[in-house]
Amino acid sequence: MSATTARPARTVPPLVHGIAGTTAFVTILAFWTSTVVSELLADAATVAAVKLTIAWGLLLLVPALAVTGLTGFRLAGGSAAPLVAGKKRRMPVIAANGILVLVPCALTLAVLSARGDYGPTFQAVQTLELIAGLTNLVLIGKNIRDGLTLAGRLAATG
Repeated sequence: MSATTARPARTVPPLVHGIAGTTAFVTILAFWTSTVVSELLADAATVAAVKLTIAWGLLLLVPALAVTGLTGFRLAGGSAAPLVAGKKRRMPVIAANGILVLVPCALTLAVLSARGDYGPTFQAVQTLELIAGLTNLVLIGKNIRDGLTLAGRLAATG
């Protein structure tokens, strides 16, 4: 390529961002719902199976969140639009909550339930995981809403 030939800037297709964000949201919702249902209605073996499945499911969730964040920042560019600014403020909270709270909780709960240890430590970590998961669902839900509004697929709310 010559010095006078400019390479076009690579743009991130908004569809990639939307699919990754939706995948993250639906995955967290499935984890959260299966946890609540298994805790309330199932036996210990089912709870352990759910916890193991969630731990393995991190292999889907973590990359989905990473792609969502990276593509979102790329799509946003230097925009200072209020909806973009809100999404930018929420994303580090979502990432930190996932990396520092949800991943360690999921792994800890998988280990404890595999041992059949459903005592106070399990209950405390489970409570923390449910609160952190619900927090991420709300924050990601707001980001999805704002993204749809920015894309013109949802009417702006006042």
